[in-house]
Amino acid sequence: MPTIRFVRFAAVVLAGTACIAAPAMASAQEAAKAAGPERAFTPDDLFKLDGATHPEISPDGSKIAYVRSSADVMTDKVVPSIWLADASSGAQRPLVAGPGAHFSPAWSPDGKRLAYVSSDGSSSPQLYVMWLDSGAKVKVTELPDSPGSIAWSPDGSTIAYTMRVPGEGMKLGSQPAGRPEGAEWAKPLQIIDRVIYRFDGAGYLPAGFDHIFVVSADGGAPRQVTFGNYDDGGPLSWSTDSRRIVFSANRHEDWERDINNSEVYSVDVATSTITPLTSRQGPDAGAKLSPDGKYIAYVGFDDVNRSYENNDLYLMNADGSGSRLLLPDFDRSIDALEWAGSNAIYIKYDDHGETKVARVGLNGSMKTVAEGLTAGTHFDRPYTGGEFSVSAAGKVAYTRGSTTKPADLWVNGKRLTDLNGNWIDAKAMAPVRKLPVTAPDGRTIDAWLVTPPGLKPGEKAPLILEIHGGPNAAYGPSFATDNQLYAAHGYAVLYTNPRGSTSYGEEFANLIDRAYPGTDYDDLMAAVDAAIADGVADPDNLFVTGGSGGGVLTAWIVGKTNRFKAAATQKPVINWTSEALTMDATPFTSRYWFDKKPWEDPMAYWKRSPLSLVGNVETPTLVVVGSDDYRTPDSESEQYYAALQIRGVPTAMVKVPDASHGGIAARPSQAAAKASAVLAWFDKYRTDGKTDAAASE
Repeated sequence: MPTIRFVRFAAVVLAGTACIAAPAMASAQEAAKAAGPERAFTPDDLFKLDGATHPEISPDGSKIAYVRSSADVMTDKVVPSIWLADASSGAQRPLVAGPGAHFSPAWSPDGKRLAYVSSDGSSSPQLYVMWLDSGAKVKVTELPDSPGSIAWSPDGSTIAYTMRVPGEGMKLGSQPAGRPEGAEWAKPLQIIDRVIYRFDGAGYLPAGFDHIFVVSADGGAPRQVTFGNYDDGGPLSWSTDSRRIVFSANRHEDWERDINNSEVYSVDVATSTITPLTSRQGPDAGAKLSPDGKYIAYVGFDDVNRSYENNDLYLMNADGSGSRLLLPDFDRSIDALEWAGSNAIYIKYDDHGETKVARVGLNGSMKTVAEGLTAGTHFDRPYTGGEFSVSAAGKVAYTRGSTTKPADLWVNGKRLTDLNGNWIDAKAMAPVRKLPVTAPDGRTIDAWLVTPPGLKPGEKAPLILEIHGGPNAAYGPSFATDNQLYAAHGYAVLYTNPRGSTSYGEEFANLIDRAYPGTDYDDLMAAVDAAIADGVADPDNLFVTGGSGGGVLTAWIVGKTNRFKAAATQKPVINWTSEALTMDATPFTSRYWFDKKPWEDPMAYWKRSPLSLVGNVETPTLVVVGSDDYRTPDSESEQYYAALQIRGVPTAMVKVPDASHGGIAARPSQAAAKASAVLAWFDKYRTDGKTDAAASE
């Protein structure tokens, strides 16, 4: 939805017409351990994964600070630490590690110091500065909340950051005054008056707003720079004289309902005077001043309420005048930008399921300088992603992986780290290859086929169609633990970018505008047919799953066809009316995916709701959701589960405790347990005789 496994590892709530047994892997794994090293990719391996994220190259390009994300088996969490790598030799060493979380490295302008955020886990994260020559460090803040968007002033004396400033919410009445000392009364009433009062991954939002602060790089009391009932966001970009900061925010009167209308602003650090630099209807963000202070580069688009728009690259003078579209014919969305000197901007974008970096001249020239970027965390599914940074001379550091390994640290086409090679190279990882697919209307659809390790030529395997969310998002040739676990268990996995996916241009993404779910169904069925024609997929053992937007399509598919033996719809939208009024960003759905509000045209919402097709469903369907999902709330899944139960369709519901929409696979044990539950459900309905999963009605 909008981006406005193994059961012994985690508690999984199961309720339904059937008991789900864990996949029968234990006996085979025990025999393998007795005979030698375990060759299959197993749920336990999720605790071994390391990934490179947030690379920050030094101004002279000689060193790279990056965040290394590692799973901690004792806390069942992914723990970040900061490492330093030599850009020439790849030699690396830890800079900040140990208990807690350490992240957000940022180089001082002279490259001699590194600012970062760190916590030992017992208190809120604080801002630190380290001197690289000696390793000495100092804590420069004592903050009640974590700082974000760290930015050094050009003179190196000051660090700017954003932080939430607590406020007071609406008060209505009061509790009785006569509470005896020591009495245990109920908690006070919770009064909500914000349009967006909760957010996925953050929970119910406390009263207050995000604002900009500055603090001396040597430590001391911080000073608040921006004020008001608005959220001010990063990145933060200083003027060359260290007197102004450029940032983005939605400071319009109706900002709570007009959620996609941010502007670029400049604030005087001394006086807190704010000057708007853009004014169009639509989001303007990511603004960064050129090193010579003459220009501001930023991304944005004209908001006309379509489902999808590319983020375009703009350039304007530092005072906000002379704004122009720098790449008018570039039909891809720009996700991030960095200046290299004052004559070139480096951008990140997705193209045909692959994340790339390009150098853009101020005259609009463009050259790709890095390809194959991948994300270094959230390994469960193969989404596009990755991060980069660039030195003043144009040396590019970035994160890149493969279909069989998470992201490592790269610089200018050279891999500097091999974070997982020591153990993953000994594993029999599932191969992934591109599968040609043609939709019924003749369009080419990108798809990838994951096959079980050791599958012999001509041998068939049960097929899982795995559908991405968004729906305006994209898969690519990246590492995915779900796919590897499914394949290790004997399933082939098919994943695709049907119409509506990003990285193919605005026209392709908007083929589902006001029509989702719709003809994307035809693309998915064409991909399944292609996998069968390829000779790998067993046509008598087809299964389907997907999360978020993919959960929507999974529930839609089983309402339209019985060709799948079983399905697992994960964190879906089932009823667009209830989703539009209970999701975290409530103004979004009715504005960007429908023409009218739910009460103005209820049938438009109903016709595109999977619940409208539940009377057709005969496919055994598992329903999976996080208990703290605020993007597609668990009430959506519960509606579908209840409807299937009423109809007598075989079903069960898996709730992942304390998991948000975006964090349903954030903890390794839960990621493994969720994949295991899906496999167990599919094993119940396999008919190829190759599983002995003990599951019965």
